[in-house]
Amino acid sequence: MRKSIAATETLDTIAARRAVRSYTPQPVHPDTIRDLLDAAVHAPTALHEEPWAFAIVQDRALLRQLSDRSKELVLQAAPPAWGDHLQPDFNVFYDASTLIVIYGKPMGPFVVADCWLAAENLMLAACALGLGTCVVGFAVAALNEPLWKAALDVPPEFTAFAPIIVGFPQRATPPTPRKAPEVRYWR
Repeated sequence: MRKSIAATETLDTIAARRAVRSYTPQPVHPDTIRDLLDAAVHAPTALHEEPWAFAIVQDRALLRQLSDRSKELVLQAAPPAWGDHLQPDFNVFYDASTLIVIYGKPMGPFVVADCWLAAENLMLAACALGLGTCVVGFAVAALNEPLWKAALDVPPEFTAFAPIIVGFPQRATPPTPRKAPEVRYWR
């Protein structure tokens, strides 16, 4: 079976997507963010619930405060190996210009999966547009605190699942090797 150009480009984008941890200070334009959000909401969704909501943070001072709070919370339960990532000058958002948080609304049993499908669409769209992304799990606990939900105008019943930094990569991120699929059954 011969692949179409669109199929080849899609597979190339999937293979090219990397976790980027070094960004230029250039801000991401609001129109580009809208394109990324549009890609996110085109993700598959169980029972067509579309249980996601988004918070976009581009204020650098606010990002620094959130980074500091995230480090405080992680340090309370962190394995010693995480120490280098939690130094006072370390920014959990790697100085990216934009944080997009995907929150889940309390709806049904597939909210978490739906939000992560939206996250993958957003990250692939960003890659196709020449942007870098990285999921920042360190920030989840802080983003789910009442104080931060209030600061970001997020209702208390929403849950942050996918904090994704977005920006212009400072340099190319080399590929990392992947294991072959482990197929346990195929008949």
